[in-house]
Amino acid sequence: MRYFIELSYNGKNYHGWQIQPNAVSVQEIVTKALSTVLRVKVDIMGAGRTDAGVHALQLFAHFDIDFKLDEEESKHKLNAFLPDDIVIAAISLVNDDAHARFDATSRSYEYRIWLGRNPFLLDTTLQLYQQKLDIKKMNEAAAILLEYTNFKSFSKSKTDVKTYNCNIIEAKWVLDSKLLTFHITADRFLRNMVRAIVGTLIAVGLNKKTKEDLVAIIKSEDRSKAGVSVPPQGLFLTRVAYKNEVFNRA
Repeated sequence: MRYFIELSYNGKNYHGWQIQPNAVSVQEIVTKALSTVLRVKVDIMGAGRTDAGVHALQLFAHFDIDFKLDEEESKHKLNAFLPDDIVIAAISLVNDDAHARFDATSRSYEYRIWLGRNPFLLDTTLQLYQQKLDIKKMNEAAAILLEYTNFKSFSKSKTDVKTYNCNIIEAKWVLDSKLLTFHITADRFLRNMVRAIVGTLIAVGLNKKTKEDLVAIIKSEDRSKAGVSVPPQGLFLTRVAYKNEVFNRA
């Protein structure tokens, strides 16, 4: 039987989602907790991976077991076992061929910038208190991203992917008082892509680059032409979307 788990986590204390040697990851902690609570070895597959220090408001993963779960009871036991910075929102029985990664139709991220200083938001925002951003220019540049599909210029240089194509369907900045948030949704993302895009758009907002520069950067397919990657603490994976039939077990 295949189950999806929906979870959220504060990424501050983790070296990203994916299990790796010599570093603590969210996937490792959740795998150990599931195996302990269910009393059987469990492997989980996530919908994607977040880098070290990046947060998730919603991430899905799937696992297989040979027996039926009491979903609510299992969720409560799992949350009691997990550290406070990882929370399971739901456990759902799905079709045996449902796949957390390959069946996802889109993923959404937010990058949060606090325009000032706030000691209580140090772990969840990039704080800019000396520079003044031109948000109108940043949104004009962000809209250009929807016109292209090859985003090699914003990808981590040493990464093993078959294609650099991504279909971006939303990219915009929203200002709410002092909180400036970049919203971006696409069918898939490359490693480091959102943080590199945000760094480049901030350069536009600081009048260090123009929207014409952004077009040239995209066409160059050269990571060195783009802006710096912003720090991870302001980045949140906010939504992973699926077709309804993924959760409608036949």
